[in-house]
Amino acid sequence: MGSGIPGYTGWIGTVLGTPDPVGLSRFYAALVGGDVDERDGTFVTLHRSGTTYLAFQLEVDHTPPEWPAGPGDQQMQVHLDVGVSSVPEAVTDAQALGARLAGFQPQDDVRVMLDPAGHPFCLYLDRG
Repeated sequence: MGSGIPGYTGWIGTVLGTPDPVGLSRFYAALVGGDVDERDGTFVTLHRSGTTYLAFQLEVDHTPPEWPAGPGDQQMQVHLDVGVSSVPEAVTDAQALGARLAGFQPQDDVRVMLDPAGHPFCLYLDRG
C-alpha cells in the first residue's frame, strides 16, 4: 500500500453539510459512537479512532439530496456505509435517533436511511 503524497499526515475525514452541525454530530455519535468536538458550532467533528473523522459543516441554505435523484434534482455527492450485525434492528435504532427509511430500496440486504439533514446513509449486514 502506498503512503500518499509527501507530507500526508495520515488524517482523513468526511464532511457533511447541514443547517445544524451540532445536532447532526450528536445523531451520528449516537448511531456509531465517538467523541464530538463542538468548540466551533459551525464545524463540528466526530472522532471515532485513529486518524479518521466525520465532520459537520454549517450550510445555512442546505438543500438535502434527493434519493434517488432524478433529472434536475439535488444529487447526493457522498454517502456513508455503516456495517451492522442486524439490519432490521439497526433500522429501528436509527429511526429512534431521528433517521427516516428512504422510499427507494435498491438491495434486499441493505437499507438506505436518511439522516436528520436528509443525507442518505446505508445500513448493511457486515458479514466480516
